[in-house]
Amino acid sequence: MHDFPGGRFAVWTTAWLNGRTSYDEALDAVAGDRAHSVSGLPGTHEPVPLGWALTALRGLGERRFRLVLPVPGDVRGLPRVPGLGPLALESGQAAVGERLVLVPEPLGPEVVQWTAFSLDGVPPVAPLPEDNLRAVSGALDLAVGDTARALAGLDVARWNPEVPTLLAGLARTTAAPGLPADHDPLALSVLGRAQRLAKVLDLAMADAPGAAVNHAQAAARDNALRPLSQAVREATVAAFNWIPR
Repeated sequence: MHDFPGGRFAVWTTAWLNGRTSYDEALDAVAGDRAHSVSGLPGTHEPVPLGWALTALRGLGERRFRLVLPVPGDVRGLPRVPGLGPLALESGQAAVGERLVLVPEPLGPEVVQWTAFSLDGVPPVAPLPEDNLRAVSGALDLAVGDTARALAGLDVARWNPEVPTLLAGLARTTAAPGLPADHDPLALSVLGRAQRLAKVLDLAMADAPGAAVNHAQAAARDNALRPLSQAVREATVAAFNWIPR
């Protein structure tokens, strides 16, 4: 949970479609230093450049995209389109609009392939309730505290000593870069914390070299981390999907 091309696409494309940023700024922010192509757009028979696709979205009448982070057992927010579910689950993310859904697939460090799914004739799916930023920020705080206590009880520091250090440093204010200029500062802070917590999750889930972690210990650790993982997921979605009222 570190790279979210689907989130960047959702937040910057929405800002551009609503006139809050320029086409060039949106394209640069979504593309970064990677090459992007989009397949499956209506009226196309082969992949097209990302910039071409952005222009086509306005012609299709799109007004807003939302980031969805599906996981096994929870695909809320994904329309029921043949082939979409498995690809979105594999990617772990999707940008859902009113006419199209786009799913990114990194092809190595320099290329992202997007697959577009048309929503013509598909029953509309109610968007997920948009969480209050203060609520998700508070949920992150609670999850961090509960997780820290649970991991201390499991002696995860013995398995991976970097985890307690990272958890202890989460009080420092941090903001995620690369969002539109008018984005809520709290959303930037929430996203920055979520990204740092994602690193904690990665480290806590990994077995340090030489650590003897048996199946029961690993299962207990995974159970302890689940609430934090859910809080990070919800915070990431809320931060990317915030728009000015």
